[in-house]
Amino acid sequence: MFRSEAAGGVVVDPHGRVAVVRQRARTWSLPKGHLEDGEDVLEAARREIHEECGLADLEMVRELGSYTRLGFRYGLPESKTITLFLFRSPEATLAPLDPANPEARWVPPESVARMLSNPADGRFFTREVLPLLAAT
Repeated sequence: MFRSEAAGGVVVDPHGRVAVVRQRARTWSLPKGHLEDGEDVLEAARREIHEECGLADLEMVRELGSYTRLGFRYGLPESKTITLFLFRSPEATLAPLDPANPEARWVPPESVARMLSNPADGRFFTREVLPLLAAT
């Protein structure tokens, strides 16, 4: 089985909304992606958020943790470990730079899990992130 590592973030705007992205015009996800050579997870998370949302002004609040999900990459089974961070951004305009991820939206936190295409992403958001956002 192919093993990979990805990183990304839950980005919250000044109104408490969360950024979600449409990947390859098919699925909805939190902004995240595979690590590039020499990157650590925080660097990869910041790069992916910038590419997929156009956001550069990010305040890292905390690491949210990691989870592993099964899927396919290049037609082969993949075990992907995803590490997510919580960020705040003062920016309100989402402008994706990556043509493979053509759309990004701000979504109310209570709607995020239902919008995410991968059930493992939704479960992680509901279990680990939503209680933190509700407490702030």
